[in-house]
Amino acid sequence: MNFTRYWLSLMLFWLVTSACSPRWGVQSLAQERKNQSGLTYLALGDSYTVGEGIVKEQSFPYQLTRTLIEEGYSLAPPVVMARTGWTTDELIGALEESLPQEKFDLVTLLIGVNNQFRGYSTEIYRSEFRYLLQRSLRYASDQTACVVVLSIPDWGVTPFARMTGFERGQVSLKIDRFNRINREETELAGVTYIDVTEISRRAAEEPSLIAGDGLHPSESMYRLWVEKILPQARTCLSEK
Repeated sequence: MNFTRYWLSLMLFWLVTSACSPRWGVQSLAQERKNQSGLTYLALGDSYTVGEGIVKEQSFPYQLTRTLIEEGYSLAPPVVMARTGWTTDELIGALEESLPQEKFDLVTLLIGVNNQFRGYSTEIYRSEFRYLLQRSLRYASDQTACVVVLSIPDWGVTPFARMTGFERGQVSLKIDRFNRINREETELAGVTYIDVTEISRRAAEEPSLIAGDGLHPSESMYRLWVEKILPQARTCLSEK
């Protein structure tokens, strides 16, 4: 056998099949992570998912992932589709551009504070949140146990709100209005809803729960969120 010709043929086959494979991006990256690590996690949201004001490893998606790995789950690093300032429509636009077909084992969704901050319509928020929730379910292969929605934190208790003249009570009322909407839609979909708003309000008396920027959660607050998310995350991943 001509081994040189044999190996050249194998290399040619590899090059041809590689050229025909899908463009490398978030989709193929997540699949590669799954091949290597078993389970995948998609975190959708805004600055509260990014972990604005702290290093990303202290954000709740990374803390959740690290805790699950310590418990023995084979979980890849989270795929975080979030950006500081995003509203529901901006998250929708990003998903339509970047994550058309991917499937994940666990999905979290936290979005809406910028809709509230900018004074956007609650009716539009309901419609767009419902769309994002249904999309999250599709990413989770329609497994309701594997989608977790988090409530919007109350930034009205933060030093930022005080320094910029926002009245705490008014901010809280508006946050509650948006949270009633996302809770209603989440419960209608049969998905787990995690209330982190009450934890965020503890920051009025516990400054350590706020990051150095005076607005976003600290690592300590995110740790409290993770404690609330963990039971449902275990339920989901234990069935994989």
